[in-house]
Amino acid sequence: MLSDIEIAQHASLCHIKEIAAKLGIDEDQLEQYGKHKAKLPLSLIDDKKVGQSNLILVTAITPTPAGEGKTTTSIGLADGLASIGKKVAVVLREPSLGPVFGIKGGAAGGGYSQVVPMEDINLHFTGDFAAIEKANNLLAALIDNNIQSKSRSLGIDPRTVLWKRCMDMNDRSLRKIVSALGGKSGGIPMETGFNITAASEIMAILCLSNDLSDLKKRMGNIYIGDTFQGKAIYARDLNAQGAMAALLKDAIKPNLVQTLENVPALIHGGPFANIAQGTNSVIATKMGMSLADFVVTEAGFGADLGAEKFFNIKCRNAGISPRAVVLVATIRALKYHGGKALSELKQPDPKAVETGAENLRKHLETIASFGVPAVVCINRFDADTDEEVRVLERICEAHGAKVAVSEGFARGSEGTRTLATIVAKTVEGSKSTFRPTYSLDDPVREKIEKICKTVYGAKYVILSNKAKSQLRRFEDLGFGKMPVCIAKTQKSLSDDEKLLGRPKDFDIHIREFEVASGAGFLIPIAGTMLRMPGLPALPAAEGMDIDAEGNISGLS
Repeated sequence: MLSDIEIAQHASLCHIKEIAAKLGIDEDQLEQYGKHKAKLPLSLIDDKKVGQSNLILVTAITPTPAGEGKTTTSIGLADGLASIGKKVAVVLREPSLGPVFGIKGGAAGGGYSQVVPMEDINLHFTGDFAAIEKANNLLAALIDNNIQSKSRSLGIDPRTVLWKRCMDMNDRSLRKIVSALGGKSGGIPMETGFNITAASEIMAILCLSNDLSDLKKRMGNIYIGDTFQGKAIYARDLNAQGAMAALLKDAIKPNLVQTLENVPALIHGGPFANIAQGTNSVIATKMGMSLADFVVTEAGFGADLGAEKFFNIKCRNAGISPRAVVLVATIRALKYHGGKALSELKQPDPKAVETGAENLRKHLETIASFGVPAVVCINRFDADTDEEVRVLERICEAHGAKVAVSEGFARGSEGTRTLATIVAKTVEGSKSTFRPTYSLDDPVREKIEKICKTVYGAKYVILSNKAKSQLRRFEDLGFGKMPVCIAKTQKSLSDDEKLLGRPKDFDIHIREFEVASGAGFLIPIAGTMLRMPGLPALPAAEGMDIDAEGNISGLS
């Protein structure tokens, strides 16, 4: 069988002008990056058309370490919808180089459900991540320069500075560092560190902004730290927002590419879902909805993370709502939640599927709490037996959920046509708009408790003394009306990654708080969350190569 990159390299790509024409975009509106990529102007967003489009959210059950194929399903579903005559676009996040070179590999789909050119999308693409990194690090440089300044100092207390530099790479050595060890002229030594670019607040801001003016305002609202007198300092106090926005003048524009079956794909932004909102930009989603009748998008990790934040943060911020949710489930993940070891997931075990289905049921309950209809997608792998698939189908039907098997990875749109037909009928019959889990007027602790109890299934929420102190400070600064973006492991519904399946009678422990005041949300941190991942023992990078003609291999 061909590898993902071999399939992509053998694909017949249309010129980007032809892809744009499918969405009614004139050639002179494109900013082309070669033959197969282009940036799109924000003027293509039409709020009236946004309200008429059918948005479909793809989410998943709690994933195995390898993931359950949300992006592959999203792309395959878009291809399937196109094959049954729908005007469709798929809107996705941009991959981060950290996972690309780490353990998960690329994020452009897989098999015969990919977006292309996959090498470009997975690597530097159109430079959006680099621009975000530069804007982030410019603010860091301006902060350090002001601390060093004798004539223009704001009196920032270096011990309170929260802002870190970022880099789009997994590099554990940069998590905690001491900077400015160059002597008297080299700055003030500070304990600091690096975040991965996908975890930067600049990424979150880009993905929640409505336009360039909104982007600039949000960046000015970034909370940096305090003066020695306890006064809060923001990026606007350093006059940083103008230069930062200038660096992002092109990055704010969505990128147009295509699927293997030449369906239009908009790819823009890439915040992680375990520490940020985990979905592509508001601008890209609204642009897709302005240009297509059906728009397929996805949110990271399981529904407890990506979907919850998609609804409570993104949809509330953008004034949009999905007409249906596709919940991706795999036989291997259900066996994992049913007690099987990772090494045993290819062995047939219908009983483990049945046991692990409690995790699926909880995610279906979560989606129902938002008031939006769900369709379960069984993303089928080669090792799955017919008996195991039938067990999962019966469980879904007993729960009253519509269900379809997807084989987009192996067969492209031929393997997703049934799923597409069911989803289209569900969407066209749906009049619902989502219900948020909490009100913005709720006290912060109540917002957290509503998420933890309704979405995770927790019994109690426990705040550490440090978290209580930080929360009081952030509420005093006026951040109490913001939505909350809980940072939590993606490996469990709880904050303990070892609790698989559907844990019960567990508590959520909020260790500390962070704030993304520019993005506009508070971040309660449950457990220990890494904003700078490390590479695994055998990084994916070691299997990649390029030949003398420039052909890349080993990227998947």
